[in-house]
Amino acid sequence: MPTMNTPPSAAGGNLLVVDDEQTVRELLPTALRYAGFTVDTAANGEQALDRAAQHPPDLILLDVMLPDMDGFDVIRRLREKPNSPATSRPCPIPVIFLTAREATRDKVNGLLLGGDDYVTKPFDLEELIARIQAILRRTRGNPRSTLAIADLELDPEGHQVTRSGVPVRLSPTEFRLLHFLLSNPGSTVSKSQILEHVWRYDFGGDPSIVDSYISYLRRKIDNGGPKLIHTVHGVGYVMRGPHR
Repeated sequence: MPTMNTPPSAAGGNLLVVDDEQTVRELLPTALRYAGFTVDTAANGEQALDRAAQHPPDLILLDVMLPDMDGFDVIRRLREKPNSPATSRPCPIPVIFLTAREATRDKVNGLLLGGDDYVTKPFDLEELIARIQAILRRTRGNPRSTLAIADLELDPEGHQVTRSGVPVRLSPTEFRLLHFLLSNPGSTVSKSQILEHVWRYDFGGDPSIVDSYISYLRRKIDNGGPKLIHTVHGVGYVMRGPHR
């Protein structure tokens, strides 16, 4: 059974929940609808294949242990069917397996058959919704809007920064400052622009605070690698790659 914590907001989508346990088919769809999804249900493999054929969902939550066939058979038959009568390409509907099994062999088998993720019961609802959202972003062609220059990457949604693949720990203000610089690559931004976009209404002191935080960022971002944060004397700062 899922752990029913308060779910985060969801981007929405049409889901199909396939599980032979009635409590799961009642509680899980209720929570997912509350999170912004449209949800249909099926109690066995044949129902799941029929629902997917009649009204293709954006994603299927598929229990492995079903009364008529297991989830591996369902996804095998799903992937064997063409996407449409006009094409021979297999059905692309993403699948997250829901199961009490913990064996690595079962997980690998599910993924090799075309599953996109694997969640072991009991699962946390917030984590499940996050996994659903991540897969829908990818399959809808809407990946995270990562900002990058050279080997520096910033993930606004995950609130993560890496340089050459190594995580960089930043304070909230440092993160906002770096985000603003990376949002304007190659463009010089003045201190007043930085204050307006980074500190906004929270600023009420010495404008030299910008210089201080640029210094903090340089120690963490430019330490040991090509310099990316440059000073334009008398104007402001610019983020650009090492070869520009």
